[in-house]
Amino acid sequence: MLNIGIIGYGGMGSYHHRELIKKEDGIQVVGAYDIKKERLDAAKNAGLTSYESLEALLSDNTIDAVLIATPNDVHKELSIQAMTSGKHVICEKPAMMSTKELDDVIKVSKETGQVFMVHQNRRWDNDFLIIQDMYQKKPIGELFQIESRVHGANGIPGDWRHLEKHGGGMLLDWGVHLLDQLLFMVDSPVKEVSADLSYILGDEVDDGFIAYITFENGVKALVEVGTTNFVKLPRWYVKGLEGTAVIDDWDLSGKIVKQTGVIDHHNLVPIKAGQGLTKTMSPPSEDATTTLPIIEVEADYDGFYQNFYDVVVNNATPIVKNDEVRNVLALIERIFEVAKI
Repeated sequence: MLNIGIIGYGGMGSYHHRELIKKEDGIQVVGAYDIKKERLDAAKNAGLTSYESLEALLSDNTIDAVLIATPNDVHKELSIQAMTSGKHVICEKPAMMSTKELDDVIKVSKETGQVFMVHQNRRWDNDFLIIQDMYQKKPIGELFQIESRVHGANGIPGDWRHLEKHGGGMLLDWGVHLLDQLLFMVDSPVKEVSADLSYILGDEVDDGFIAYITFENGVKALVEVGTTNFVKLPRWYVKGLEGTAVIDDWDLSGKIVKQTGVIDHHNLVPIKAGQGLTKTMSPPSEDATTTLPIIEVEADYDGFYQNFYDVVVNNATPIVKNDEVRNVLALIERIFEVAKI
């Protein structure tokens, strides 16, 4: 059994303890440290050892690994301090503020022999697994266009996420998830990137963004995060050579429309469109397509914490590899760069 100490027992730290870390994965949370007394009290009330200092937690030989769930700007310092104290590290996303910071942390991981893994948890989201399965198995043919969005209307949440020095903003908060999913799914180098960041709410960090990404294999993707959207667009919209699929939200509502017959271009019936007629936008005949439901897909890889246990104990291959994490950070840096042009 691996004993975990949580550094940062706030929203995400306590969520890991309550909802994610299960003893059947060979892992248990035994303690926590936070700079805020009320969060230390919350950890104690949840049955954990409450450490009065970071040094006290790191010097406890019963702690095998730490989970870092703090603002982004201290991930590097805490990761290095934990590994040099003999602890394995699970770090919340985004791993670091830059690829340079991540390189420094990976160097220490190699020097100390301690495992460093980033909690890119949305590789296990049901909606993503469905799209990933479509990309791999091609039920609507080769996917050539992928649109991935998350929309809300509540602005930037919390306090530190409004501040650049702490690594706030939506590109680092939600963008890191969507870009990780995209790069994990599309096994091809990124060829071109263009982007636009939104600062409409007046914060010093972005409150949303749109990025257009072209891969060397020809796949094109649109990735969008918005916090000023009172009407949401679909979570996923993908086009294949033989059909189209849409997933509206995390409840997996949506549909697949697949071409099953030949479209008769000569006998298309025009429809009235505004003040004109169009054959181009008229629907195909009923016998040319079929509509199918969205069907849930199971991940064909272990859960995060089961994998972390196997990496530490059995020298297994990490599902979230550090070079993959670096590729996501490099893409984020590229988006920030091109958005300034």
